[in-house]
Amino acid sequence: MSEANTPIERRSGISLWRQIAQHLRNDIESGALSSGVKLPTEPELAKRFGVNRHTVRRAVSVLQDGGLVSVEQGRGTFVREWADGHTLTNRSKLFKAPEQDAADSGETLALSHIPAEPRVAAALRLRPGDEVIQLDLVSVIDHRPVSLASHYIPAKRFKGFEKAFKRTHSVEEALKKCGVKGLSHGRTKVSASLPNPAEAKVLRLPKGQPLVVAENVTVDLKGNPVDFTIARSAGGRTTLVFEA
Repeated sequence: MSEANTPIERRSGISLWRQIAQHLRNDIESGALSSGVKLPTEPELAKRFGVNRHTVRRAVSVLQDGGLVSVEQGRGTFVREWADGHTLTNRSKLFKAPEQDAADSGETLALSHIPAEPRVAAALRLRPGDEVIQLDLVSVIDHRPVSLASHYIPAKRFKGFEKAFKRTHSVEEALKKCGVKGLSHGRTKVSASLPNPAEAKVLRLPKGQPLVVAENVTVDLKGNPVDFTIARSAGGRTTLVFEA
């Protein structure tokens, strides 16, 4: 952040609150106040700029109106988290991995065999307790986690999936190498929920921030389900765009 005592011009003809708002805006845009960071308290900002709290409050209000910060009752004021836009069409899958550049990456958190819980079994047309492959992936852009996706694959049908995934690092390509052709995505169900502690830790979420949750079933040419995905993304970082 800027120096502890930031001088402002009292005879410039520009109101003090506008100058303070500009200083804070510069801190945000330069990264000195990074995404999701809590701003100093009103007394701390008042001391920094040598003004009263009312002036600080008005400056912060300007930033809030401009969408740069959000005020959370009882917690303080935070720099707004960046938003990752997801376009959803009738042929697309929500939270599909974005095109990556050098700053982007992904990480495999888990790749294991588990018994299918009722929701997973129903989506894959299996019996509860049937063995499925669980693959947990986190997508990262500019060193920030974007989404956490859990894939569930019928283990009996796709015995070579794990080996294929380790070679391709792609669920779709791994399924194709297992003989699946003509993949298509079924209906996507979108909901909101609060994260559990593990999800909050992976996505670096502040307390109380909700998740956007999407559930999707991928099917083969015959309509047989081959992948049930539950994708979670931070509500404050996600913009959904629906196209016909």
